[in-house]
Amino acid sequence: MDGTAPLVDGHCRTIDYLRLSVTDRCDLRCTYCMPERMQFLPRRDILSLEELHRLALGFIARGVRRIRLTGGEPLVRRDIMDLVRALGRRIGDGLEELTLTTNGLQLAGHADALAAAGVRRVNISLDTIDPQTFAQLARRDRLHDVLAGIEAARAAGLAVKINTVALRGVNDDEIPALVEWAHGQGHAITLIELMPLGEVKEDRFDRYLSLSQVRSALERRWTLTPSSHRTGGPARYADIAETGGRIGFITPLSANFCDGCNRIRVTATGQLYPCLGGAERVDLRAAMRSDDSEAAIAQALDTAMRIKPARHDFRIDAPGAAPAQPRHMSVTGG
Repeated sequence: MDGTAPLVDGHCRTIDYLRLSVTDRCDLRCTYCMPERMQFLPRRDILSLEELHRLALGFIARGVRRIRLTGGEPLVRRDIMDLVRALGRRIGDGLEELTLTTNGLQLAGHADALAAAGVRRVNISLDTIDPQTFAQLARRDRLHDVLAGIEAARAAGLAVKINTVALRGVNDDEIPALVEWAHGQGHAITLIELMPLGEVKEDRFDRYLSLSQVRSALERRWTLTPSSHRTGGPARYADIAETGGRIGFITPLSANFCDGCNRIRVTATGQLYPCLGGAERVDLRAAMRSDDSEAAIAQALDTAMRIKPARHDFRIDAPGAAPAQPRHMSVTGG
């Protein structure tokens, strides 16, 4: 075991991107993501900020160059900026980039501090700019707070990328307008296919929309030119001539991208999932709290590389089908 050896899985993929969840809690209740009465994890099970920092440093020592803080909603975690500032000090010293995925509700109060800590871009989840649709989808009438957060991020000098889940019968007719709005604001936008994680009230079969269909519709409307732009994640990008902006497509179901996977996820309880769509995991919390934690963590990371599957097995091909995994996205980390 080598605590400094690069992370390379059994399929010869170098893992240099960590998505680190700091909480499973969220201040929205999006219908495709979680039930209204979501049962969140007991606070005693959640890693402390000091433990999250220690884990992150361990990953940096093993060659991780990009860290994205996720949730749930990371900005609802108390004192989260302490962790952001601590990790920000490693930018240029083993860490190339520190980013954040947020729903934007708390962003207005944190944007300046994020920029000061070294964060240069944020992903903001936003599926609609129609107030009524937002309130129905998120089960909260808070679109105005999200828009204020986006404006605060722009004012702070943060690059903003809008993440939009394509949902049949919910926002499919709005996607062109949402793209135009984002590009008009100077923001990139990425469309994401619905992922079957965790039980929710509605049937995801009724809401799933293949991005191959969406892209074909957009190409009939605009001129899309493939882009070589990459951010380290699974999105594939195109430039739209008419809007002057960039659009990304994340297609876990219609066009699998696992052969180039460079990512692992760690939950707020310290469970490392080598694959978002798999049940394979290793317990980093137990390793970190063991008598010989350094050796235990090194062994756990080596194990994670051995068990990382070649690909996920997401499917939404029949009404009433069970989710691919019982855990919700907010538990795993987006």
